[in-house]
Formats: sequence, C-alpha cells, structure tokens
Amino acid sequence: MDDDQPKTLYVGNLSRDVTEALILELFGQIGPCKSCKMIVDTAGHDPYCFVEFYEHRHATATIAAMNGRKILGKEVKVNWATTPTSQKKDTSSHFHVFVGDLSPEITTDDIRAAFAPFGKISDCRVVKDMATGKSKGYGFVSFFNKWDAENAIQQMGGQWLGGRQIRTNWATRKPAPKNSNESNSKQLSFDEVVNQSSPSNCTVYCGGVTTGLTEQTMRQTFSPFGQIMEIRVFPDKGYSFVSNGGMVESGQGVNGTVLTNQAGMSTAGFHTH
Repeated sequence: MDDDQPKTLYVGNLSRDVTEALILELFGQIGPCKSCKMIVDTAGHDPYCFVEFYEHRHATATIAAMNGRKILGKEVKVNWATTPTSQKKDTSSHFHVFVGDLSPEITTDDIRAAFAPFGKISDCRVVKDMATGKSKGYGFVSFFNKWDAENAIQQMGGQWLGGRQIRTNWATRKPAPKNSNESNSKQLSFDEVVNQSSPSNCTVYCGGVTTGLTEQTMRQTFSPFGQIMEIRVFPDKGYSFVSNGGMVESGQGVNGTVLTNQAGMSTAGFHTH
C-alpha cells in the first residue's frame, strides 16, 4: 500500500537564497508536493528543508533526479527524511533496550553485531541528528524475547564498543502479557524500575503520556526539581527522557502525575551520561 511508504524527503546543503517557493516549484515538476518546510539554523549552518509528496513514487523519482544537482550554485543532498523500509514493523510488544554513551563512529550495524549474540533482534538503530546526519550518541535494540533483552542489559552494560564504555537499560516499561485484556495488568512499580537503575542516575524516563507530550510540558513539570540539562521527547511513542542533576528524586516527585487530563504519568530513573 502506498500509505505505508515514505513520502517525505530531506533536502540539505541549500544556499541561503533558496526559498520554500523555489523548492516547491522545482520539485513540483516531478510530482505534486503536499508541503515544504524550510529550517534555518541560527548557528550559521546551511539551511535545509523537508518536502512531502502526495505519492511515494514521486518522492522516489525526486531523489534520483535531484540528489547532487546544483540549486543556486550549491550541490544539494536529497534523501529520505526517515529510513524507508519495505514494510513497517510493529515492535510495540517487543522488549526495547536503551544503549547510551555511543562513540560517534558507531553505526546501527555495529550495535546490531554487538547485541546479536544475545538473541533474535526485531529492530535496531542509532539515533541520528536529522540536520547533520551524525549520531546523537545513543540508540535502541529491540528483542523478541524478554530474557534475551534482560541478558543483553546485564552483560553489555559497561562493555567497550568503539572508544567508549556503553550503558544499557530498559528503553521503556516492559509490556504487559499479550493475553491480558484487563486494564490493571501487572506492571512494574516505580521502586522495581528504580532498583534496576544506576545509583548515579541523572536521567528520568517519563511514559504513559498518550496526548499533548511536548518539550514545554516536560520542562514545566520537572523544572521545580532543579536545572534541566536535556529533554528528549518522543510524542508518537508517548514517552520522553529528562536529564538533570536531581537524580531519581525528580522522577519520584512526579511519578503518577496527571498531564493534559489523562492517566498518571509513570517515571523511572537511569543513567545515560
């Protein structure tokens, strides 16, 4: 189905004179464009944009036609905004491992190879900055089997990968059993999750937020507990990570807090720095 295929392109290395209207005019000659959003970096880097097509085939044709072409004197880079897959995988019921402190040169293939001995992997990725294409220093590995994931967390934490010792932990709360339809399915308590965490924890995982999850919401919620170093928000997955100097006390302080008129937010602390 075309609905399952990617239709959004990343267009980088643009001249500062390039406008959204110009991109739409050029790319629209290949196929109808739904939107174009220009991103201007205030730090002085070259601007870039995202172009969304109505049809996957037009996006594919645009990569072939426009990647490496010059627009206003600069050779532009055109690629998928997200890595396309032949079929989207539903890994929501799998067991996800957070892998932190990755060296800049570590790739998705590297962490896949490092974690493959522990069991069958359903998904694996190093998270990259969309503007620069460089690693953000962390990634995720998903296993089909809970015991494989637990073993990987225990065995790989502190191991050297590239030039650094990596850190591992649960990326999200472990899912409830598939055969349970009850709303009160057994879930890990706050204390149970914290007991799995490093005593030098400085990052809090916040989950169970189904709507209205924004960086601003997290900042307002956690700012009373101390200075916030970093916030990573994943609205489509309903969770975020908040890094500060308050260790797990901030997580304990907001665990069960109701945000945006929905169920209580769950939190757990672990170290990622």
